[in-house]
Amino acid sequence: MIEEVKFHLDVTKEQMEESIRHLELVLAKIRAGKANPQMLNSVQVDYYGSSTPISQMANVNTPDAQTISIQPWDKSVLQDVEKAIMEANLGFTPMNNGEMIMINIPPLTEERRLELVKQAKAEAEQCKISIRSVRQKANDEIKKLAKDGLSEDMEKDAEAEVQKLTDSYIQKTEDHFSTKEKEILTI
Repeated sequence: MIEEVKFHLDVTKEQMEESIRHLELVLAKIRAGKANPQMLNSVQVDYYGSSTPISQMANVNTPDAQTISIQPWDKSVLQDVEKAIMEANLGFTPMNNGEMIMINIPPLTEERRLELVKQAKAEAEQCKISIRSVRQKANDEIKKLAKDGLSEDMEKDAEAEVQKLTDSYIQKTEDHFSTKEKEILTI
């Protein structure tokens, strides 16, 4: 019985960790006014017949806070990269100089910053919902084990442990959101 409880707690922790990882990925895609190579993670280029992320076919750097530079290893794909960035509809206008592509990131307006904070907050709320859902599943499993003979004390201890995990992951979510909010609102 104890092993089953530990197993369910480990699974619960892993699922909550997965929710946090997803939140981190989503928040990384939300633009904060500064150039960041991760802004291009969703862009796929048709590279010799296969859809390839830019990061796997070029050096992507940020020479300064407002610029992203993309230098493909194969110069013959410059036009393809430029076209893929335009088609990704990220709101950027790439400039091709024959050697590399430069993207100037325009500064965010106050209105746009507030929209991005709302978007980040919505993502954080989704993460919290996911974590609470994992908590509910874990508590259901513990109740099943209680019906199968788990002692009442162990049931209460396991539920307390699940709640402790939930609280800590909700706090991590809040911390990630606060960090992103500061990043977006900092000019």
